[in-house]
Amino acid sequence: MGIVRLARLFLLSLPLVCLAQQAGFYALEEVRAGQRGVGKTVFSGNRIEDFDVEILGVLENVGPRQSLVLARLSGGPLAQTGLLQGMSGSPVYVNGRLLGAVAMAFPWAKEPIAAIRPIQEMLRVEPARPEPARRAAVSLFENDLTRSLEPVSRIPAGGQNLVDIGTPLVLGGFTRRAVEQFTPQLRALGLEPQRGASGGGAQSSEFGDVSALQPGSMISVQLLAGDMSVGAEGTVTHVEGRKVYAFGHRLLSIGNTDLPFSRAEVMTLLPTLNSSFKIAAARELMGAITADRSTAVAGELGRRAALVPVSVTVARGAAAKPLATYNLRMASDSFLSPLLLQMAVFSAIDATERTVGASTVAIRGEIQFAGGAERVRVSNMYSGEFNIPLQASLAAAVPLAYALQSGFPDLKLQGVSLHIDSYDEKRQMQISQVWASRHKARPGDSVELTMLLSGASGEEVVRKWTYRVPTGSQAGPLNFTVADGLTTNLTEFQQFANVRPKSAAQVLTLLNSLKANTKAYVRVWRPVAAFAVEGRDLPAPPASVSVILSRDQMGGGAVSGSLNSKVAECEIEAGDVVVTGSQTVQVEIQER
Repeated sequence: MGIVRLARLFLLSLPLVCLAQQAGFYALEEVRAGQRGVGKTVFSGNRIEDFDVEILGVLENVGPRQSLVLARLSGGPLAQTGLLQGMSGSPVYVNGRLLGAVAMAFPWAKEPIAAIRPIQEMLRVEPARPEPARRAAVSLFENDLTRSLEPVSRIPAGGQNLVDIGTPLVLGGFTRRAVEQFTPQLRALGLEPQRGASGGGAQSSEFGDVSALQPGSMISVQLLAGDMSVGAEGTVTHVEGRKVYAFGHRLLSIGNTDLPFSRAEVMTLLPTLNSSFKIAAARELMGAITADRSTAVAGELGRRAALVPVSVTVARGAAAKPLATYNLRMASDSFLSPLLLQMAVFSAIDATERTVGASTVAIRGEIQFAGGAERVRVSNMYSGEFNIPLQASLAAAVPLAYALQSGFPDLKLQGVSLHIDSYDEKRQMQISQVWASRHKARPGDSVELTMLLSGASGEEVVRKWTYRVPTGSQAGPLNFTVADGLTTNLTEFQQFANVRPKSAAQVLTLLNSLKANTKAYVRVWRPVAAFAVEGRDLPAPPASVSVILSRDQMGGGAVSGSLNSKVAECEIEAGDVVVTGSQTVQVEIQER
């Protein structure tokens, strides 16, 4: 019975083996321990060189329909360097046929033992395959834009973990502190930031000779260009007509995308005790990466990716002459663009302003979308004594992430323009006291609210607001909450947490309704149930209506609810300062 089963498996595998042989590929079913092969990569300049490969065995079913070939590499500089970051995608040939790409390794290994991704699995990544629309993956109050991205792959093997070979991420024009700030998050994604390691090589915006790109050539996926640059480096595995396959693992597993890539030139190798890497520089443009999946990145030679312009101007004080203007071209991608924008804004502030001690940063500008869509306004201020650039850098990045990841294809990024004013002082006022002119009132009466804002140096500002209790108001407690922008936003928009916007217009309206933290906001409310239907408030509905709306809310419809019913609201100007804090007073409404 066992012989019959083996015979059936052999017959079933014959078509796969024959197909692989006809295509010039080495089928996984043919792999045996002890076989010898040849790998190709660039160790210097743009010259493709050979290295030796000894097959150790096959790790089967390490993922859904995925297997890996374990191999020991040798030759060239590998005895001194071990596996190099930047070798990801280096093609391996057995008997003259392509087996796959060098893709994974064991951290801290004493020998250059690698896992090879079979080429058949890489070819499943289609360079231009339709993809369902993505839904919002971040909240409006996110502080880590890498949270929605996949961490580095880890596959248990022999008591250790195989991980994707680190992808060198060359950062040009960024400050040291900016690189240090984002390095932990980037490393968790399998990226290894290298500040200024490109040696000043300039990436050309003109296409080079795409026919010169061969398996084993090194490429740099250009995520940001201009006064700051970001490039992710790896190796080409296979070229099929205009299609190109590289890396042997994901870049960030962001699916369909549109990222320009250039030929890269290796300047030198840097052996280290942790993980050696290639020092390379991007050269002429070659095409665009259009798919980023778990087993490979794939793209098209000669294709020009759509980059969006980004302008960031920094000045010391609102009336001062700009200290610096950074002009950038950024990859347009739902997940990458917000992170790149945050990094660029952080570095722009850090390069021109102090980041230790009391300081204030105001950021204003707009995010433009194609097709005449409403622009998202950016206007906020941050003050304190610790890492203000990080807070300010999220002011534009989070709304951009929310819009691009909302799943509406017509929200296509067209450009970002930001102006940043900084002050070497703490410009902040706290809502320290709030009191009402009366503790009891009747419908038709006026209630004067007095608000005391206090500064760190003892200065005080008093603001007043008068509220007239509407005729016909129900008896019971009426609350007046005076709060800063963040607190008000959390209160206002927590009801939308489980409700998806129905259109791109709703997304933009929601973003533009976010409260700035340079004002105080008065919210008049009652402790009774309230609902929002497609973004419109419906306070204190009748009991029969509440039952229906509650059912829709539980079913995930367009209705959201809260335990507080907003009756009225207003903005209180506080000047060019950051407002913090929250205070609530209560007035008892009596029957007329």
